[in-house]
Amino acid sequence: MKTLFLDESGDHNLTAIDQQHPIFVLGGIIADKKYALGEMTDKLNAFKQELFGTTNITLHTADFTRQRNGFEQMKEPIFCAEFYRKLNLLISELDITILACAIKKEQHMERYGFDALDPYHLSLNVLVERFCFIMGKEQAKGQIIAESRDATLDRQLDLAWLNLKVSGTKFVQAVDINQRIDNLLLKTKQDRLAGLEIADAIVTPIARRIMKRESRVSLDVIKDKMRKNHLGEVTGYGLVILPK
Repeated sequence: MKTLFLDESGDHNLTAIDQQHPIFVLGGIIADKKYALGEMTDKLNAFKQELFGTTNITLHTADFTRQRNGFEQMKEPIFCAEFYRKLNLLISELDITILACAIKKEQHMERYGFDALDPYHLSLNVLVERFCFIMGKEQAKGQIIAESRDATLDRQLDLAWLNLKVSGTKFVQAVDINQRIDNLLLKTKQDRLAGLEIADAIVTPIARRIMKRESRVSLDVIKDKMRKNHLGEVTGYGLVILPK
């Protein structure tokens, strides 16, 4: 079974848009479930053990960029450089496919006004479509694991997923979604799923790339892992930026 692990960067608020982070990105990684629970978890744990002397730490961008919650050593330049070198190496070695959808919120509101869809739900539609395209070549169903946020947002996500199963999307019929994706599960960072931790590590660099900002997580490594067409293009395949 293939699993799509999802995380987000930025907020989905369209009323008060943060000018420091005016885009929303929903993205993640696709990996075989057994691989994610086995070899991927082992490699991530080895990465943590080597750098921090423990596996009892959650790879979370907000923590390692702010040097908190176990990542205090990141204040040391030499250690910080080694952390990113090994993180980039780890991502490059993983058997994963990256998908992401970015919403430029100001342009989204300018184009659609009061009819503008919630950025999270719109991005989810896009990623479900791409995941369905991939799962159409597989015999088994896939599953989606997204990061749990809060009770209200989780209920909204459950409703959005139900709507996809009933109504489909512009490009994928509901029957295809039901045939190709088994379920959508919500997990927290405390569950320490390697797939969610790696997804967390790649979504913010994707957002920074679109905002033309630097990232210490290699954008070349991320691009190499993205879904591509036969010409090696990622735009529209592994990375969708809306509005077009």
